[in-house]
Amino acid sequence: MDKLDRIFKAYDIRGLVPDELDVVVAEAVGFGFASFAGVKRVVVGRDMRPSGVALVEAFIRGVNLAGVSVDDIGLCSTDMLYFASGRLNQPGATFTASHNPAQYNGIKMCLAGARPVGEDTGLAQVKEMARAFIAEPPAPKSAPVASNATLDLLEEFAEHIRSFVDLSELAPLRVIADTANGMGGLVVPAVFEKLPFELTILYPELDGNFPNHPADPIQPENLVDLKAKVLATGADIGLAFDGDADRVFLVDNNAAPMSGSLTTALVAKAMLERFPHSTVLYNLICSKAVPEVISEAGGRPVMTRVGHSFIKDVMASEDAIFGGEHSGHYYFRDNFRADSGLIAALIVLEQISKSKLPLSELRKPFERYSDSGEVNTRVSDARAVIGFIKNAYGDRASVSEIDGLTMDFGDWWFNVRPSNTEPLLRVNLEARTPEEVAARLQEVLGVIAKADSF
Repeated sequence: MDKLDRIFKAYDIRGLVPDELDVVVAEAVGFGFASFAGVKRVVVGRDMRPSGVALVEAFIRGVNLAGVSVDDIGLCSTDMLYFASGRLNQPGATFTASHNPAQYNGIKMCLAGARPVGEDTGLAQVKEMARAFIAEPPAPKSAPVASNATLDLLEEFAEHIRSFVDLSELAPLRVIADTANGMGGLVVPAVFEKLPFELTILYPELDGNFPNHPADPIQPENLVDLKAKVLATGADIGLAFDGDADRVFLVDNNAAPMSGSLTTALVAKAMLERFPHSTVLYNLICSKAVPEVISEAGGRPVMTRVGHSFIKDVMASEDAIFGGEHSGHYYFRDNFRADSGLIAALIVLEQISKSKLPLSELRKPFERYSDSGEVNTRVSDARAVIGFIKNAYGDRASVSEIDGLTMDFGDWWFNVRPSNTEPLLRVNLEARTPEEVAARLQEVLGVIAKADSF
């Protein structure tokens, strides 16, 4: 496995700087991406990681070597890059490693209109073009390249995000946002500036070294400061953003965290009130409550694989109004089918305002099951273990193999799927009560351990 094989993942590029991702690789990927896209201009941005400056410069050199010009939007959240791609109708790339530690960086790419670029939709071709570039860099194009430009789209992006709610319905709620020194420190104030909320931001300084805590809100330990601030100030809600600010996790007025499934259900109901009888997507590790709520609200639930490139494709083919992932990604048809935690957060704030209920009450109708969260277990051969699990349970459950293996026993279910990057199985399990979750999880992990011992 060479350097490019290590950093090209299923949905994006991610690696250690400079051991795996350096300026040579960035320039080669820029050339490969521009060549694959086959356009005259691409839009480029980056997050606050210090390594991003040199990497973006190299990437732009590669794009220019392919005879393509760049619109540089500078510092941006990933959902702002998707907005720029949709607004300008250009392919786009942003340098970010999302929630990964400071020593990492990466590249997320899309085609014009924020259409996804994943392993099966262009990323493999970009990798091979980059590999050829590194082996034999091409001579510069003889035709002159149109000059690169810098663009400031922040205010236009903020206006777009605000367009998803009825501003006249919003109440003067107290909001705490923990942006974890990530890109939320740029985009959250811009979006909230013209809204009636009292906003307090924790760690707003853009600092890719993450001096306070990791920008990974799916981990409970990274919500500690946010929860304490919500309780200390009597806030109505807490918002926790990841490093590139495309994901958000919520805590309610009692500082109780909300899962991505719970937020998906709440937002889905709100979207179906606005767009009745529409299709709504949910990924296969979302709670059973999500399709139940979608159906009860008159919508059509459609299950998808995990991962943004898959979800965006299904959104287009099914003309879905909204899609949610348990991991905190929320996709909107009118956001170029791209994900935005900011849009989801504003819709929840709108629902609190309209209902005149605290979030701790508003969430209750959607809390129907208990779940294990994602449990990772190391295995030597993920495919063989999954086959063993399927045989072990025989015909006792309904089976889906959309993504890994899902076994549904009626009153409980689990999914096991292999990691794209590590020798791990990811286990998600749901049952009626916490006690049953604990018992069933121990059972499933026991089957995995037995399978891996052969």
